[in-house]
Amino acid sequence: MFERISEAKPLDGYRVWLRFADGTEGDVDLTAELYGEIFEPLKQQTVFSQLAVDPATHTIVWPNGADFSPEFLRSVLRVAA
Repeated sequence: MFERISEAKPLDGYRVWLRFADGTEGDVDLTAELYGEIFEPLKQQTVFSQLAVDPATHTIVWPNGADFSPEFLRSVLRVAA
């Protein structure tokens, strides 16, 4: 089964709240993932906060083309108790 993100919101720092299509929700901290040419611009909070859910790939994306696979995001998701 393919993972699909239905909603996402930027939080403080480099955290993102996510809801998957199956209703699972929680947050991920992407601080350690923001390295390399495509991710370096996301270290600016104004850029990081421009995240959106791509309707075709069902994952979070940024205007500069950066994205993370929904499978990776699910693997690091912290589910609220």
